[in-house]
Amino acid sequence: MAMGTLRKFLSYSEIKTKITSVLPFFMTLAFLYASSMHIDPLRSAVFFAGMLLFDLTATTINNYNDTKKNGLPLPFPRRRAFWITVALLVLSTALGIYLVCLTDAVVLLLGGLCFLFGILYSWGPVPISHGPYGEAISGLFYGVLIPVIIVYINDPASLFSYAISLEQLTVSVQVVPAFGLALLAVAPFCLTANIMLANNICDVEHDAKVHRFTLAFYLGKKALYLFAGLYYIAYLSVVALVIFGYLHALSLLLLVTLIPVQKNINLFFKKQVKEETFIVSVKNFIIFLLTHTVLIAAGGLLTL
Repeated sequence: MAMGTLRKFLSYSEIKTKITSVLPFFMTLAFLYASSMHIDPLRSAVFFAGMLLFDLTATTINNYNDTKKNGLPLPFPRRRAFWITVALLVLSTALGIYLVCLTDAVVLLLGGLCFLFGILYSWGPVPISHGPYGEAISGLFYGVLIPVIIVYINDPASLFSYAISLEQLTVSVQVVPAFGLALLAVAPFCLTANIMLANNICDVEHDAKVHRFTLAFYLGKKALYLFAGLYYIAYLSVVALVIFGYLHALSLLLLVTLIPVQKNINLFFKKQVKEETFIVSVKNFIIFLLTHTVLIAAGGLLTL
């Protein structure tokens, strides 16, 4: 019985899709290590747990609302599914508050934005995921804000510092580290956006029938070229990280993964069927970011 309930929960929360938050998390930790920045185990663990729980929350909200509209069944009765989502939201909120207590108001602001857009992404009269901005928003919050928050909670002075008084707010940005973090975030931004883009390309005809007009609807066949282009931009960002000295030259070995990634791109160009080829976007995400993370950490070891 317990295993059956667990399987239903994992299905309801789509646990397999959580790589979009988990891999950027470990990629950023590897970058902190390779850059000899401070890593706080408690803050990192609290953020990871809160991040994962809220990712599960956002997915269950999406599934709860979608099945309400399309009439498909949920793994649980709707009332139980609702309370599971509430429990996940309460737990993730509690961990978020605890992290703010360990850090400062900047984390409250960034975390609040994540919560707000995570809920609005799939809830409300016009969810973000139902419009042409879903890819950019998902890429921003998974690919950019996760790395920014991780770096800030571990080594805040490496990014920026601020001072507040009754008369003024003073912010000092560390340009070189901030630029490196921006380059680092390019890859997870592009790869995350591509998972949603692939999903929307496969569903474009069905989505249009239910008045869901995504980016794929507006771009038409050009969406396939955007899909391919985002991968190439991700690879170029890694080359730039090495050229500017943020990563060890070992990270250039990542270019070898362009071979399987390109094969998957070609496969998706030939056929855009949800049950058959959507998975290539997930495979490319794992191939790229897992290899990227390992190479970043290995580069850090070589520079000790």
